[in-house]
Amino acid sequence: MDGADWVREVRLVNARVLTPIDTGATELSLRDGIITEVSRATSAMVVDCEGDLLIPGLIDLHTDNIEHHFHPRPGVTWPSALSAALAHDAQMLAAGITTVLDSLSLGDYDSAGARTRMLHSAIAGLDQAHAAGLLRADHYFHFRCELSDGGLLPIIEDHVDNPRLRLMSMMDHTPGQRQWQDVALYREFRRKKNKRVWSDEEWQAYLDDRLAQQARFVPEARAIISDHGRDKQVRLASHDDTTIEDVEQSHGDGISISEFPTTLAAARRARELGQSIVMGAPNVVLGGSHSGNVSAMALAEEGLLDVLTSDYVPASLLSGAIQVGERLGDLGAGVATVTSRPADLLGFTDRGRLEPGLRADILQVRIVAGQPVIRGVWAAGRRYF
Repeated sequence: MDGADWVREVRLVNARVLTPIDTGATELSLRDGIITEVSRATSAMVVDCEGDLLIPGLIDLHTDNIEHHFHPRPGVTWPSALSAALAHDAQMLAAGITTVLDSLSLGDYDSAGARTRMLHSAIAGLDQAHAAGLLRADHYFHFRCELSDGGLLPIIEDHVDNPRLRLMSMMDHTPGQRQWQDVALYREFRRKKNKRVWSDEEWQAYLDDRLAQQARFVPEARAIISDHGRDKQVRLASHDDTTIEDVEQSHGDGISISEFPTTLAAARRARELGQSIVMGAPNVVLGGSHSGNVSAMALAEEGLLDVLTSDYVPASLLSGAIQVGERLGDLGAGVATVTSRPADLLGFTDRGRLEPGLRADILQVRIVAGQPVIRGVWAAGRRYF
């Protein structure tokens, strides 16, 4: 691949190789894209890592980043799906993310079909890039399903058989519950983000309409998505569970992943029910939720954080993992939230750890002024940075 440093066999030396059990390894050998040895031996053929960390390539199960490349500014739609997909791919790899679940929103509230057109274009662009061998990171799909949207189910049927679909999450952004329990906050959010201004009468009519749509569409959508998850062996996640009742409903639907619980009570109940808990890395890096939800670091300190995702900032993933590791006094535990744990959660058995026989997805990282700096990226044995 253009721009890649492709050598069939290479040894990385003078490194601190981060493995689940610290063996003091300083060298890593790769051959044909696979890790062959983790050792303390020496070799004449070397890439000197100058004492940097070697960690597995990051696995991101939720990023909205591709949407920024299709709509780089309000009112602007990028004309080439392929170039948008490739720009997104390059940005993810530069952030150290070698396996990415592109998180695409299925639902079209108030966009006159724009979001659905972008969805189809993004999937087509990524599929084209994948078929042509142009992607550097390994891309899969995460469908975020807006349950109360009447147009959801036909969109799901169009794409549910995509072989790279790995995860589906159930969202319900009806005002008055979950993330938007405070309808005044929702009204203000829509004013700022979408420049939507309602009179009090218009606002009440809007609320009534949304509640009617929720009652009409959500029960069937939840049931059908649960069926698809079971029949097609696609993982299912909840989204923004807020109350204990929300969590119990998700658990009843066969959901095993609690993504972005908004309260400590919801996270605790998710853990009691055996759900894995996923939080956004920007929440960690920013010192808390920008929406006023529970702190991801607070969950980590209670043992209630399993996986971090980049959400809307690719560079946050590595930074958040390092910060969690430093707070817990266990760097390996922090790195696991973005490597081995998401691999296990998504059923990837060939990556997420630096062990012989696994994919050679590797980052060379140096900590500078408390910040992780990526100094090398190998994806399936090819060096890109």
